[in-house]
Amino acid sequence: MFISCVKNNSSPIALAQLLLYQSSPLEIDAIVRILPSKREVYKGHWAGQSVYAKKFLGEQAVKYAQRDATGVAHLQAAKILTPRLLHQGRVQDSQAQVLIFAEVADAQNAEQVYQLANFDQRIRLANSLVLAVAQHHNANLIQTDLYLKNFLVQGEKIYTLDGDGIRKYDQLSKRIALKNLSILLSKLDVLMLESHFSGMLDLYADARGWSNAPDVPGMQKIVSAYRRRIASRYAENKVFRTCTDVKVVHAKNIFVAVSNIFSSLNISLVPEQLDALIVSGKVIKNGRTCTVAATQCCDEKVVIKRYNIKSFWHGVNRALRQSRAAVSWANAHRLKLLDIATAKPVALIEERKFSLLGFSLRGKAYFLSEYIDAPDAAQFFAACDDKTSRADTIKNIATLFYKLYLLKISHGDTKATNIKIVNSQPVLIDLDSMTQHSFAFFALKAHARDLRRFMQNWQDDQALYNGFVKTFKVIYAEHLPLKMAGIL
Repeated sequence: MFISCVKNNSSPIALAQLLLYQSSPLEIDAIVRILPSKREVYKGHWAGQSVYAKKFLGEQAVKYAQRDATGVAHLQAAKILTPRLLHQGRVQDSQAQVLIFAEVADAQNAEQVYQLANFDQRIRLANSLVLAVAQHHNANLIQTDLYLKNFLVQGEKIYTLDGDGIRKYDQLSKRIALKNLSILLSKLDVLMLESHFSGMLDLYADARGWSNAPDVPGMQKIVSAYRRRIASRYAENKVFRTCTDVKVVHAKNIFVAVSNIFSSLNISLVPEQLDALIVSGKVIKNGRTCTVAATQCCDEKVVIKRYNIKSFWHGVNRALRQSRAAVSWANAHRLKLLDIATAKPVALIEERKFSLLGFSLRGKAYFLSEYIDAPDAAQFFAACDDKTSRADTIKNIATLFYKLYLLKISHGDTKATNIKIVNSQPVLIDLDSMTQHSFAFFALKAHARDLRRFMQNWQDDQALYNGFVKTFKVIYAEHLPLKMAGIL
């Protein structure tokens, strides 16, 4: 069982042709997305035009294709920008259905734009998306799949994608509309919302013609709940099955999940061969419960973290629980979704034996991640003499902690060695003790512990310690976490 070392940034394929019933064939240039046995999305050419095409598969292909086309018709009737539907039909000699849309020139999906944008650009994009959702609601429409990637950005214009997610109401209630808006806001950066939440609600209310904006504290609670629910659903369920971001393979006595951004590491995913790679690599840590090594794979350097079974009773204790490797895998994807820098997750491998009724006993487990070639926080500050760089890094680390606080996430082991510094920006690693809390009280206590443990790193450097104290006081909107941590 192997994966290769080529990063799959785009997915060009050999030029292919899809024959359509009573229509010109679709010339396929690239596969954009595949949902196995359900839907495929292509980029290509049809009737002399650049297009995107959706192919619907399975017994309900007609139903889903028609629902998508109906959603597009609702958007067009409301004069909401959406790519033109050029053709609706079926594949020749098949019941698979096809919708063909005109390509919107010089456009990117909003998720791509957002990820590359600076803080001010993100605010402008977020405001545009809020106005787009208000336009939906004014037309009694709801986008039930409110992800940023379901909007296209072309200059100052916002196009709505995915007619399949569009639902029309006879009369859209305020409660349902605000719930829908909250889902959009939950996909935005928590730090940006902290400072611009009220303004976005005012913008939405003005666009709806309301005299009063929604209640800010009430909406913040709803947004926070959605954010946690979405992150948990993604990190604790979706990345453990084949999806857009992950490919999962079940083989005899082994479970493998591989991030799709790495088409392969040219590494065998058989535990015995992973053990050999650990031995031949540079061992970073060699403990009873955990062994960590860095190894080279083609042009890619990766870290293999093996979670060991140290005794019979330890094996019994771990057999029915989620492995720490799986926790690391889930948390790496969670942080990625929440826009917090961490080493990219590469693969999860677990030994699973004696499977019965969906349950299996877990043995050794491996978590593979990209290698971050950068100093940890202690090494960085020990070597850095540039005052500006030191001050920027202190601010960025303090901002990271505040963001974790807002997200109710505790790391669990905030040693300086678990924070890498890349261009003055902190990158979190070692995620097997990380928790996203449901209740504010427990989140606050855990965050105070993280702060307390972090500040222990600098007890022998009074200047650096005081620098962090001063910066934390400026960044934290409330000082209760700092007081609980003994910083104030």
